[in-house]
Amino acid sequence: MTHASKAIPITGLGCLCAAGGTVPEVVETLFAGQRNVQYRPAGGHRYPVFQLASKDAPPGYFEGPECERCGRLAVTAAREALVHAGLTDEHLQTRTVGVCIGTTVGSAMNNEAFYRLFREGRMPGIEPIRRYLRTNPASMVARALGLTGPCQTIVNACSSGSVAIGHAGAWVKAGICDVAIAGGADMLCNVIHAGFLSLLITDSEPCRPFDRHRQGLNLGEGAGVVVLESEQSVRRRDAAVQARLCGYGNACDAYHISAPEPTGRGLKQAIALAMAEAQVAPHEIDFINAHGTGTPENDRVEGRVFPELFPGVPFSSTKGFTGHTLGASGGIEAVITTMCLQRKQVVANIGFEEPDPEFAGQPVVENTPIRGRYGLSDSVAFGGNNAVLILQEAGA
Repeated sequence: MTHASKAIPITGLGCLCAAGGTVPEVVETLFAGQRNVQYRPAGGHRYPVFQLASKDAPPGYFEGPECERCGRLAVTAAREALVHAGLTDEHLQTRTVGVCIGTTVGSAMNNEAFYRLFREGRMPGIEPIRRYLRTNPASMVARALGLTGPCQTIVNACSSGSVAIGHAGAWVKAGICDVAIAGGADMLCNVIHAGFLSLLITDSEPCRPFDRHRQGLNLGEGAGVVVLESEQSVRRRDAAVQARLCGYGNACDAYHISAPEPTGRGLKQAIALAMAEAQVAPHEIDFINAHGTGTPENDRVEGRVFPELFPGVPFSSTKGFTGHTLGASGGIEAVITTMCLQRKQVVANIGFEEPDPEFAGQPVVENTPIRGRYGLSDSVAFGGNNAVLILQEAGA
């Protein structure tokens, strides 16, 4: 059984991505089985991407400086999460509130105009660099909301959002802050898109996680944020609890810069750490929100590890609806995992049709009922980093 006193209440959720501009919209799209795919030209071809609809983008998102986009996504998700949590300005001013945001694109100076001038042999101005130095996503959230607690941006490839939530959970648990806004944010970027194309891990069709004929990922963009809050703060304002963060594990397999260790050594270690902290047994996990990028290597590892450690436990990837949002994915999937616990239902793994004979695990292909007590969300990232969150339903 979980030690409830150590599990951290989640009191608010915020999310925007290609599946919708708010948490309710995203959930409705997923459970309706609807894909909002767009196509982006590159190298004479068109590739599927999961881009924010114009109506869902933050004000100035497409018109403003590129380097501010990740931060704008994070701010938008954070505002939704705070409203959902019922945290007012007065609450925020009387508590120590931290911000921890994971990103990948938001950590680099992705400014095509700046690069283009260099390639043309001209010297670009200094303003893009100054602007970049002001657009750390976590700092943008803290400035926008007037927060003065601990503030950190996590850059740990595609596990960044999960690591940010685990890291912020440790702040709350240690009493460093009363409230922490945590998750991930990443934008679609032509430079990053070209990089994944050059690695030959981008599918020319809408992605097919765990399917035998999968060819790779489709990039997406968005942000997912949770509000973590101490038990004392929750009691002081009699707040509703959405779920609890009861386990976190993080481990690097130190195998390859862009491929997981084939036996899943690092993923297994991260799972073991999260399970130990949550103090739950494998049979108590009701479902798994898989990283499930649609790349051959990643899906093969998860497809072998899940049936070995969690026989019979349903799992699915939601990247067929959101695309791979890189550093945002762990945050977005923590929000989706929480909503699955509340609905007591797992989202169907869209895109899967034929089992891969190289592994035993097969995702659910229909929205599937569950008990809904514990959900596990994992991230399997470049650099061999693996991060796992275990979430518990609010009443468990």
